[in-house]
Amino acid sequence: MPRAILCILDSVGIGGAPDANLYGDVGSNTFGHIAEWAAAGKADRAGLRAGPLDVPNLDALGIGAAIQLSTGTLPPGLSATAKGGRFGVGREVSRGKDTPSGHWEIAGVPVPFDWGYFPQTEPTFPADLIAEFVKRAKLPGILGDKHASGTDIIAALGEESVRTGKPICYTSIDSVFQIAAHESHFGLERLYEICEIAFELTAPRMIGRVIARPFIGDDATSFKRTGNRRDFAISPPEPTLLDRNQAAGNQVYAIGKISDIYAGHGVTHKLKGTGLPQLMDNTLDAMEMAADAAFIMTNFVDFDSEYGHRRDVPGYAAALEYFDSRLPELISKLRHDDLLVLTADHGNDPTWPGTDHTREQVPILIFSPSLGAGEIGIRPTLADIGESIAYWLGLAPGRHGKSFL
Repeated sequence: MPRAILCILDSVGIGGAPDANLYGDVGSNTFGHIAEWAAAGKADRAGLRAGPLDVPNLDALGIGAAIQLSTGTLPPGLSATAKGGRFGVGREVSRGKDTPSGHWEIAGVPVPFDWGYFPQTEPTFPADLIAEFVKRAKLPGILGDKHASGTDIIAALGEESVRTGKPICYTSIDSVFQIAAHESHFGLERLYEICEIAFELTAPRMIGRVIARPFIGDDATSFKRTGNRRDFAISPPEPTLLDRNQAAGNQVYAIGKISDIYAGHGVTHKLKGTGLPQLMDNTLDAMEMAADAAFIMTNFVDFDSEYGHRRDVPGYAAALEYFDSRLPELISKLRHDDLLVLTADHGNDPTWPGTDHTREQVPILIFSPSLGAGEIGIRPTLADIGESIAYWLGLAPGRHGKSFL
């Protein structure tokens, strides 16, 4: 029986969505702009990478063709045709440009409501929310209370947090409440504990996630976030592809932050990981363990968290090249009837102003030894991805989306 492997290249968008004007993102193009900058020598960094973007395996699967279909323009160094896979473009119908919306829709459940957000003011959080949070969590207070880059705010307030015992609370344009604290001085389990309290308080406001952001180090120059991040997320409003495959008695491997995004629903095996190498290793390990009809889903978060939000074009380019270099390993482990799907949940153009996600269309790259090359067009909803995987695994059709297989 077939298996399916879904790799979410977090934030690897391929051009502004039709409603990008509502988000100030008209003209954004994460992958395309990285390729353009690399070809122009603007993505070079000594000791890291240099020259045009080198992604021959993604190109063979149709990434260049997908970008051309999405934007009408072929980025330099990429091909207009797929050599070994089927390609297309995904268009999100859920509102917003955040992680849960993209992931839930990919798994067959578009978000039917508006998320709650915090205003771009200082302070950003409602006073009554923070007062109740401080009281219930037995805290001396909080630091931050604004929109911020996670790495920047930890560098700015980390020493004060260690000294005072106050966690750093901040948000972004996403529907999120983030809490950073030192792993040893504040305590990792204590951080998780106060995040649970914050989640109970923010969920009624339809804030999608509370994220624990632990860090280590001795001072502002050495503080570094660790891999012990944990997301406390609102549950999807109806069964996702993960739930449906689990209900059919099949395995569901959630790798990276996938389990957190779906609030643990539908997961039979959870493999945490930090960094692209470990996430790829865990995906390969899951393919070794997975039984017939298993569904493996991995989120490669570094594209977004390490390079997109930090507007690091050379770093993002190097990460794409690293992922590309390991694609042959993944493909070599596919059985004849396995299905591999590569896509993204939103964009995060590192050449774009600001530090937030960009409202973009996403690539859909499909490969199986039993499938020929071709085009699947522009899909009207990301739920088509989930329905195609459901079809491949022999599951009954869901309520949203239509299989392109």
